[in-house]
Amino acid sequence: MGEQLSKAFLVLDDGTIFEGESWACEGETFGEAVFSTGMTGYQETLTDPSYHKQVVVMTAPHIGNTGMNTTDEESKKIWVSGFVVRNPSPVVSNWRSERTLEDDLKSNGVVGIRGVDTRAITRHLRDLGAMRVGIFSNSGLTREEMVIKVRKTPAMTGAFLSDDVSTDNTYVVPAIGEKKFTVVALDMGIKGATPRAMSQRGIEVHVVPSRTTFEQIVALNPDGVFLSNGPGDPATMTEMILLVRKILSARIPLFGICFGHQIMGRALGFETYKLPFGHRGINQPVKNLKSGRIEITAHNHGFAVAAPVEVNFNTIYGAGFVSHLCLNDGVVEGLELLEAPAFSVQYHPEAAAGPHDASYLFDKFLDLMKDAKVANA
Repeated sequence: MGEQLSKAFLVLDDGTIFEGESWACEGETFGEAVFSTGMTGYQETLTDPSYHKQVVVMTAPHIGNTGMNTTDEESKKIWVSGFVVRNPSPVVSNWRSERTLEDDLKSNGVVGIRGVDTRAITRHLRDLGAMRVGIFSNSGLTREEMVIKVRKTPAMTGAFLSDDVSTDNTYVVPAIGEKKFTVVALDMGIKGATPRAMSQRGIEVHVVPSRTTFEQIVALNPDGVFLSNGPGDPATMTEMILLVRKILSARIPLFGICFGHQIMGRALGFETYKLPFGHRGINQPVKNLKSGRIEITAHNHGFAVAAPVEVNFNTIYGAGFVSHLCLNDGVVEGLELLEAPAFSVQYHPEAAAGPHDASYLFDKFLDLMKDAKVANA
């Protein structure tokens, strides 16, 4: 006889209900329903602060077969509001595994559901768009009551979440080998792999809280500033947008990714908008419009920048252009200024758990700081 699992329900705010089995922790949880198409990298997804307040549906049917380990964690906890899988692996088989996936979900208090058709859920979200969702196990509520409860929860549009995920105190990731530059990384939900990627290139990274002031940044005498990924609606980041404008005016080399890219876009005067179902996973094709090269990239974002693709644009910091474009839907994936040392992309160049087509962007940031140092010498 196998383990007897209690019923659980995944309830979308359009009234659609998927019935499955309780998994990890029992109870209720709510968030934005999003899907990730990666067949691997579930540990990096779970520990990525950008997934705060989101219920993640794993499209791939088998999840958990390689277990969990400390090395691959992107932060010190699991951030997802809920986790949805079809068939959690009953066996963990990997020489690097230290714990099971379910054990980590339980220790982090994550409510999950298993035994649902995650590909059907993914198709539903792809066709109708990301929406609010709840997972219910042993709730005793009727179907109508569950739907009403989901519809009363906050939407992601208008959500300010940076304070929830940012570091409380500055910490330093030292350069490996000879120190070449100092970078201040504004933490709006940074992944651990990002400062590691910079440290491997001889950059000393000072990871600072998202509410750090311009004066505090300048006091660290940085060669560059990095804008991290993170959760929430970029339109709510008024103080960060004003801070980025000061950095751009000071001509300090600037590199932003994901949420940081969206904030840079708004600092340049562009609007951001909610994508129908976002880009998530590790297999998104992006075209570099300067080189014509196609990069397979890792994404996790639900908003995008509305910038003109066909022509260069003008800003108060000089001319700029759209540098990268998503081939799936034409969404702007990169911005670059021609007269100020700043660029951004809406995907993950550190790309844990892969692919690594975009890792050259860290080298580009390095070159930007080299050029600025020469110009200011």
